[in-house]
Amino acid sequence: MNPSKILRAVSFISGILITIGLLLFIYGLFVNNVSALIGIGIGITMGGVFIFIMGIFLVATEEVVEKHKQKTFL
Repeated sequence: MNPSKILRAVSFISGILITIGLLLFIYGLFVNNVSALIGIGIGITMGGVFIFIMGIFLVATEEVVEKHKQKTFL
């Protein structure tokens, strides 16, 4: 699979998760003052960040492996 497609998909999914997490956090903190929503919002936001970091690591690893394969065949 193309690394740019993977990076685009990972950034799209993590962007949605971070947005939902921040909205839940703000809603729980300022509007409702519910600590459960604050925790869920923080968890979803951290999950989105973790998915983004792992996606970048996956794409970088794939690039390094491809460059190593090209060097060994030449």
